[in-house]
Amino acid sequence: MELYLDSANLKEIEEGFKLGFLDGLTTTPTFMQREGIMDIDATILKLSKMVPVLQIEALGNTAEDVVKEARRLLDLGLDPKHTVFKIPVSLEGVRACYLLRQEGLMVNVHLVYTLQQAYMAMHAGATYVCPLVGRLQDQGHDALALVEQCVDAVLHYGYDTKVMFSSVRNAEHVRNAINIGVHTITLPLKILKSLTDNNFTTIGTEQFLSDTRLMTVRVKEAINGLNPLVPEHTNLKDAIVKMTEFGFGCITVLNEDGSIKGVFTDGDLRRLLQKDGQHILEKKIGGLEYKTPVSIDANALLNEASAIFKKMNVDTILVTENGKPFGMLDIQDLKKY
Repeated sequence: MELYLDSANLKEIEEGFKLGFLDGLTTTPTFMQREGIMDIDATILKLSKMVPVLQIEALGNTAEDVVKEARRLLDLGLDPKHTVFKIPVSLEGVRACYLLRQEGLMVNVHLVYTLQQAYMAMHAGATYVCPLVGRLQDQGHDALALVEQCVDAVLHYGYDTKVMFSSVRNAEHVRNAINIGVHTITLPLKILKSLTDNNFTTIGTEQFLSDTRLMTVRVKEAINGLNPLVPEHTNLKDAIVKMTEFGFGCITVLNEDGSIKGVFTDGDLRRLLQKDGQHILEKKIGGLEYKTPVSIDANALLNEASAIFKKMNVDTILVTENGKPFGMLDIQDLKKY
């Protein structure tokens, strides 16, 4: 199934065709008017150099007028092998289609709302017939049945015509087009971009990325760069201020020689206040008792840190390098990965 972009917005067109695999662009005078385009011919010529195949309107009151307009557009410098002329279905329109096809030019007979219209276009040799699904559904018609009938007619009678599914309003329309077996679909960029979206895919991808990072990122790459250190002679009140400034729920207490004495946490603070009251705040932090802190080497992988968080049920882990305090790994740092 050919995949076309339906737009006249240059930024959208540039973004869409960066994908590299779109088959072409459909556009209309209405699209151009909405975009405030003043020089239609210049825009058409510019678009023709941006896309593999350009489908543009050739309008006229008679078949001869339509053919004349198509030839005028070709004289701008369009490549007939990469240009499709869109003609609204009518008796003069299908006659113009036949005349242009006799010259080897490609034609899309569009604004098709009935099977009879599609049949006339097919029999006139249209390269494409284009039912407008969204517009038909707006009017309460079974647009999908019409598209299916058009596909069946092509297959049954052997017409060399492609059925283009257009006026696409949502991603479900794309699924409908695939199920019916149309030859071509043209859709807005917003819907095109949504076709690869799925919440379960997003969750699975994020999990893969997270697990990969756990196995490849080292602890020192994940920490925020702050090293919450206080010397042992600091009183508890000042240590709390430092803890707040660092933004951690703990601080590393150092001996006079710079070695690690222990880690003081906000949980330790609450327990001390409950036990001894506020006068404890004047006590030197080095005078407290400390257990061996939960720690990890700065060069360890985050996978190891994740295991420690789960096993020890802590929120922060002291990070060391060559036995010296290097920083703190917060569980939130881990969640970033």
